[in-house]
Amino acid sequence: MNNPLDKLNRPVKDLRISVTDRCNFRCTYCMPKEVYGESFKFLPKDELLDFDEIYRIANTFAKLGVNKIRLTGGEPLVRRNIEELIAKLSKINGIDDIAMTTNAYLLEPKLDSLIDAGLNRLTVSLDSIDNETFKKMSGQNVEVSKVLSAIDQANKKGFESIKINCVVQKNVNEHSIIDLLDYFRDSGNIVRFIEYMDVGNLNGWELKDVLSIEEILKLIEIKYKVEKIPPNYEGEVAKRFNLVDYSAEFGFISSVSQPFCSTCTRARITMDGKLVTCLFANSGFDLRSIIRQGCTDEKLDEVIKGVWLKRKDKYSEIRHELTKSNYKKIEMFQLGG
Repeated sequence: MNNPLDKLNRPVKDLRISVTDRCNFRCTYCMPKEVYGESFKFLPKDELLDFDEIYRIANTFAKLGVNKIRLTGGEPLVRRNIEELIAKLSKINGIDDIAMTTNAYLLEPKLDSLIDAGLNRLTVSLDSIDNETFKKMSGQNVEVSKVLSAIDQANKKGFESIKINCVVQKNVNEHSIIDLLDYFRDSGNIVRFIEYMDVGNLNGWELKDVLSIEEILKLIEIKYKVEKIPPNYEGEVAKRFNLVDYSAEFGFISSVSQPFCSTCTRARITMDGKLVTCLFANSGFDLRSIIRQGCTDEKLDEVIKGVWLKRKDKYSEIRHELTKSNYKKIEMFQLGG
């Protein structure tokens, strides 16, 4: 039953699990506060997957060939006792890498418990180190220094090569590109610039607001000598580069200008238990319902494998065709980045 291939001959290797739809930020490209204000109703606790349900799903995916799990949200650190989930997942046979994507605002006091639970890697979403730009893009009156301190402490406690993900929006945070490279070039962490994507339906995305990786690279080359470096593994999403004079790696994620659908090996689980096979999907398969109806492990295996075998998603390759057709997508905060 290992390594089923979808309709485009892609295996499933990576599982992203959204553990909550709640977040302490209101980033303009994900959860704009004019929509997700104080009156917005998030899912009741009993509609979220509980930790045992997440474990069952992850264990099934491990049998199918998944060896990497990433916890996302919303903001995963607002999920109570997230360390207990990490500890459970770390015991699954075949899972050798557990990562978390976080805005890091709540990270510093949690570091020891996350390490003890078995978290292997961190990715921090950070769109600017300029405080005013940071506040604007996060949609909150928060201080970037708290995030930078958390990253520094995470490095000191053993998290190496933390990925620093920056979503670049034209005329919003272009100045942050060089700032981020300057700040992190001697840290061993890896800044990755992400093209502004049309995830969800509410961020007002337009192609004219996208700064392509070619444009970002030209800005970087004004100050730094760079060289391309090979991927770490087949199907790696990020395109890797090096600041030659500093031996500092950085990278790009180019879903808009240079789609990578043909090598995508990711499955996603929403916080309410839907199996989604593309970041830009408009629906998912409801695993929570069949689990709560008492399905056996064998049945769960069969269902998940069946969904993957039918997968044929390639949204980024046909984006321009679909964006003209009022195509509706699942929101980013429901299935993670």
